[in-house]
Amino acid sequence: MNPLALDPLNPRRDFLKKLSAAGLATLMSPAPRLLGAGPDGEKPDAPRARADACILLWMGGGMAAPETFDPKRYSPFEKGLSVSKMLSTFPAIDTSVGGLRICQGLENIARVMDRATLIRSAVQPDLGTILHSRHQYHWHTGYVPPQTVAAPHIGAWMARVLGPRNPVMPAFINIGQHLEGNGEAEELKAFTTAGFFGNEFGPMNLPDPASAAAAVRPPKGMSPGRFADRYKFYRQLVDKNPRRDFMSDHQQESMLRSMDNAQRLLASRESAAFDLGLEPQASRDAYDTGHFGRGCLLARRLVENGARFVEVTTEYVPFFHWDTHADGHSTLERMHREIDAPIARLVLDLEARGMLDRTLVILASEFSRDALIEGVPGSKASDQATAPSETLQEAKHYGLHRHFTGGTSVVMFGGGMKRGHVHGATADERPLVATKDPVSIKDLHATIFTAMGVSPKTAFNIEQRPFYATEDGKGTAVESLFA
Repeated sequence: MNPLALDPLNPRRDFLKKLSAAGLATLMSPAPRLLGAGPDGEKPDAPRARADACILLWMGGGMAAPETFDPKRYSPFEKGLSVSKMLSTFPAIDTSVGGLRICQGLENIARVMDRATLIRSAVQPDLGTILHSRHQYHWHTGYVPPQTVAAPHIGAWMARVLGPRNPVMPAFINIGQHLEGNGEAEELKAFTTAGFFGNEFGPMNLPDPASAAAAVRPPKGMSPGRFADRYKFYRQLVDKNPRRDFMSDHQQESMLRSMDNAQRLLASRESAAFDLGLEPQASRDAYDTGHFGRGCLLARRLVENGARFVEVTTEYVPFFHWDTHADGHSTLERMHREIDAPIARLVLDLEARGMLDRTLVILASEFSRDALIEGVPGSKASDQATAPSETLQEAKHYGLHRHFTGGTSVVMFGGGMKRGHVHGATADERPLVATKDPVSIKDLHATIFTAMGVSPKTAFNIEQRPFYATEDGKGTAVESLFA
């Protein structure tokens, strides 16, 4: 029996149990050792870095490609419309690239597509059960869960292998995702970590971008001197009472270093980057379409001040935002409004500051959506949809609902990628699977790592075996995407 297989009767609970076991094993593990490093510590087979920083714009919940960046035949809503005719519920619009069209509602992004590489043929495995948490774990770590050790987030790989761009600025920052009070909070926490690398390479979590400044200030009413004294006392307490029954020396030391890093940030001038109130009002207004838009502005300020990897999410909450099991079209109208202006403004701001060429901006989601198919043709995954199987009778069923892994869009700006380029294609009629140049998560990650100057074969020794940046070190960068 496969020890990593999930209980088919309760896959979510079994998934959590296995993740918890992997996390505990990781806490007790010794320090991971970089394999293959040269005598001076240089990285193995390190490619030439095209980018110094990376911003991941995460469309949590399953962004439907036919409703965003890969429009198909458009059919307006009418009672009795055949579900089989419902491919795109938005008409296509022209972009700044001749012949390239995306969906209505993304007019601002359309105007900057001449700076973009659009991958229309990203694909994912069904993983047996198509759970958001499993697919998000897979995308963010490159590994199918559960694993016997806690796999690091791709941002943690950047922090560990490349180090900080600015010694006082956290290398890895996560913006917009609340990790408490969410229906799948524990699953999200499982991949929003540095895994076996240790706390110092994990993310600084900023759930509310508008309140980020509070994260780098002493608590209200506490003087800086008193706060510093409390920090010193707490550090001594932890240092003198190590919990080696719960964590290894490596994890203990990593936690202490992360505390030191946080203290340095609080006393630095770079802490001002977290305060959106210092941004000109016109700029704040341009980004402020809501939670996500403010996150994009914060990401720009943080990268300007030396952050290495920043993730900004529309926030994954079950049955909200991109998780469109009902009211798909109206929800997607709102999501278009939320992402369109700030993403375009982020690209233009980076370009105006001379930063776009050395900053890789990625827009991605765990999978796409389709009205008829769960997964890919032939999938045995259980159906997640509530839509009728033949004709539409209510507007709430107008939109894409089911999870689809056969053809997903990814957009990449800057970072050495081609401009105005389209890679791959999906079928014009169902099933909307990738029909040209498919890109797996393994190869997508290899492309991202290569752009950042990290070999996809980079490995660390953990539990007496190599653990690679891409699964088994076999990820291959899609070289045709680079300029």
